[in-house]
Parts: sequence; C-alpha cells; structure tokens
Amino acid sequence: MPVKIIVCFIVGYLFGNLQTAFFIGKAHGIDIRRYGSGNAGTTNAMRTLGRKSGSLVFIGDLLKVLIPGMILRYAIFPDEPYVILLCEILGFGAVIGHCFPFWMQFKGGKGIAVTAGAMLCVDWRLIVFTVVFALIVYVTKYVSVGSLFVVVLFPTYMAIVYHGHEYWLWMVLVACLYTISGVYMHRANIKRLLNGTENKIGHHVHVEEASAEHADDVKEEK
Repeated sequence: MPVKIIVCFIVGYLFGNLQTAFFIGKAHGIDIRRYGSGNAGTTNAMRTLGRKSGSLVFIGDLLKVLIPGMILRYAIFPDEPYVILLCEILGFGAVIGHCFPFWMQFKGGKGIAVTAGAMLCVDWRLIVFTVVFALIVYVTKYVSVGSLFVVVLFPTYMAIVYHGHEYWLWMVLVACLYTISGVYMHRANIKRLLNGTENKIGHHVHVEEASAEHADDVKEEK
C-alpha cells in the first residue's frame, strides 16, 4: 500500500502540472501570472480574459484530476478496499501540482477547481458542494468565501458519511490536507476579507491595472 500511495501522489502531481490557465492565457498572447492576482486559476482567468476563458480553465482543471481519478478507481484498482483513499491522495497530489508546478517556478493557482475534481472522484454525491459554492458566492459575491467554505466542509463530510469504513481515519486526515492547502492558498484573500478590500465577483481586471493589482497581492502574501 505505501508504494501505491507514493505512486498515486506523484501521478497526481504530474497531472496537476497541466496548467490550463497558463495555456489559455498564452493562446490570448499573455502570461496569466502577470495579470490580476498572478494566479494561474479560474477566477483570475475569468477576471482577466472573460467568462468563456474562465469556464474553459475551470473545466480543464477539473478534468485533469477527474479523468485519471476515474481511471484509477474503476479501471486500475476497482476492487481495492482503500481505492477511495487512493483517489483522495491522487487528487491531493494534483492540487499540490497545480499550486506548485515545478516547471513554472512553483507558481500556479489556488487549487479549488482541482479540489472539486478530486471530490467528484471520491464521491459523486459531493457534486452538491457545487450548489453550496454557487449559493455562497451568489449571496456574498465573494468567490474566496465559497471556496473556503467548501474546503472546510470536505473533511466534515468524509467524517460523517464514511464513518465506520476500514480506512475512515486516513480518509478524514487526507481530506483535512485539502482544507489546510485551501486555507493556505487563500491566506491573502482572508486578509483582504477581514480588511474589507477583497474583490467581488464580476470585477474585471483591465490590462493597464493588472500589474498594480498583482503587486499588491504578492505584497500581501509575503
């Protein structure tokens, strides 16, 4: 089992390195990391390049973990009692690969779309979290609040729904890693939320203002 865990994490990390936002940004002639928040993720792509590009980034980031996760679960290890745990680990590897891609100086996105794909690999019922996310963003107008709420809910869901499973404790602990990663990657957003300076959904980043916004974001994250 330890070897399978290591392999799943590495495979997940490599898939996580497929930076959808970076590639779509390049297709538009820009390096997405130089605009807006500087993150290669859905929200920054949507604010910088528009809803269509942002949607493509979300789908790409979700599929880059959902597809290998489904193959792992239903084709490679369909009968393993700890296959759900392996899916969690592969998914977390993809989150780390997305947030810290080795070929981009370890500067990627925040991993929420990838986390969504990982959750769907673990349990399709977690699609309800998409509704929760959408409702929170609709009410608060903050994408970061919806993102944080979902990553905090994940280990709670695993603790309740899978209680009694042979690998229950490990499944909850790995889910907690998603929470830790999500909170860490949103630390600057949390600070802005507390200061009342967080951008609300619908805010569009213009090319001429992008560099200044990125500079502020980097400053806050140091």
